[in-house]
Amino acid sequence: MSELFDISGKTAFVTGGASGIGLMASHAFANAGCTVLIASRKGAVCKGAAEAINNELGREAVHGFAVDLASDEGVAAALAEVSSRTDKLDILMNNAGATWGAPMGEFPRSGWDKIMNINVTGVFMLTQALLPLLEKSACAEDPARIVNVGSIVGTRAVGNNAWSYAASKAAVHHLTKILSNELAARQITVNAIAPGPFPSRMMAYVTENEELAALARADVPLGRLGEPSDIAGALQYLCSKAGAFVNGAILPLDGGMSTKS
Repeated sequence: MSELFDISGKTAFVTGGASGIGLMASHAFANAGCTVLIASRKGAVCKGAAEAINNELGREAVHGFAVDLASDEGVAAALAEVSSRTDKLDILMNNAGATWGAPMGEFPRSGWDKIMNINVTGVFMLTQALLPLLEKSACAEDPARIVNVGSIVGTRAVGNNAWSYAASKAAVHHLTKILSNELAARQITVNAIAPGPFPSRMMAYVTENEELAALARADVPLGRLGEPSDIAGALQYLCSKAGAFVNGAILPLDGGMSTKS
């Protein structure tokens, strides 16, 4: 069983890997024996997160750098940074994202366009750019893996004034399924996780307010918020031989919220 879930020796690239679910993923991959590349627009934060994880592990497993996936130049820079550190990529986790909230009637086009550009366009363009590196590690027995980060709001018709965010995550789920069909012949699987409430910078206004956090927990059938181990377990499954035959799945990590009646 331990061999079935072993991902040691793999190289993973986590966008937005210095905070929230991305940081949980960076810890998980590093603890599982992977070399981890993490990037976001805040390069200093990524380097600090990498240094902290490396100090915990006592080895240099994580490398952080700055990229901005909102432009073609940023995607090209990401490819260059990754290529300078490895000649093949086993795991790509498209986690970087943003949100914007405003009531109906006040929501600006700039808020819509910015979120779609980062959360959807950035996912596609980076995946496209990194395909040659993913193909170099891909084989039938152990495919290369792409894990996109969707959201429970991509499956529920609840906007909460974050109109573009909810629509973008639904788009990520559908894009995941399309890519899973297109890339299967190249021995690359594409899946997504759809988290419910997890402590993160994006959810801080809820999780750092005990009254709101209590309401959030009450909305989860299992009665709690997500934890780092929930992310680690899902990723280790999807990225190991145990998950080698899983393709095009949208894995809910929401304590049962998506099926709550």
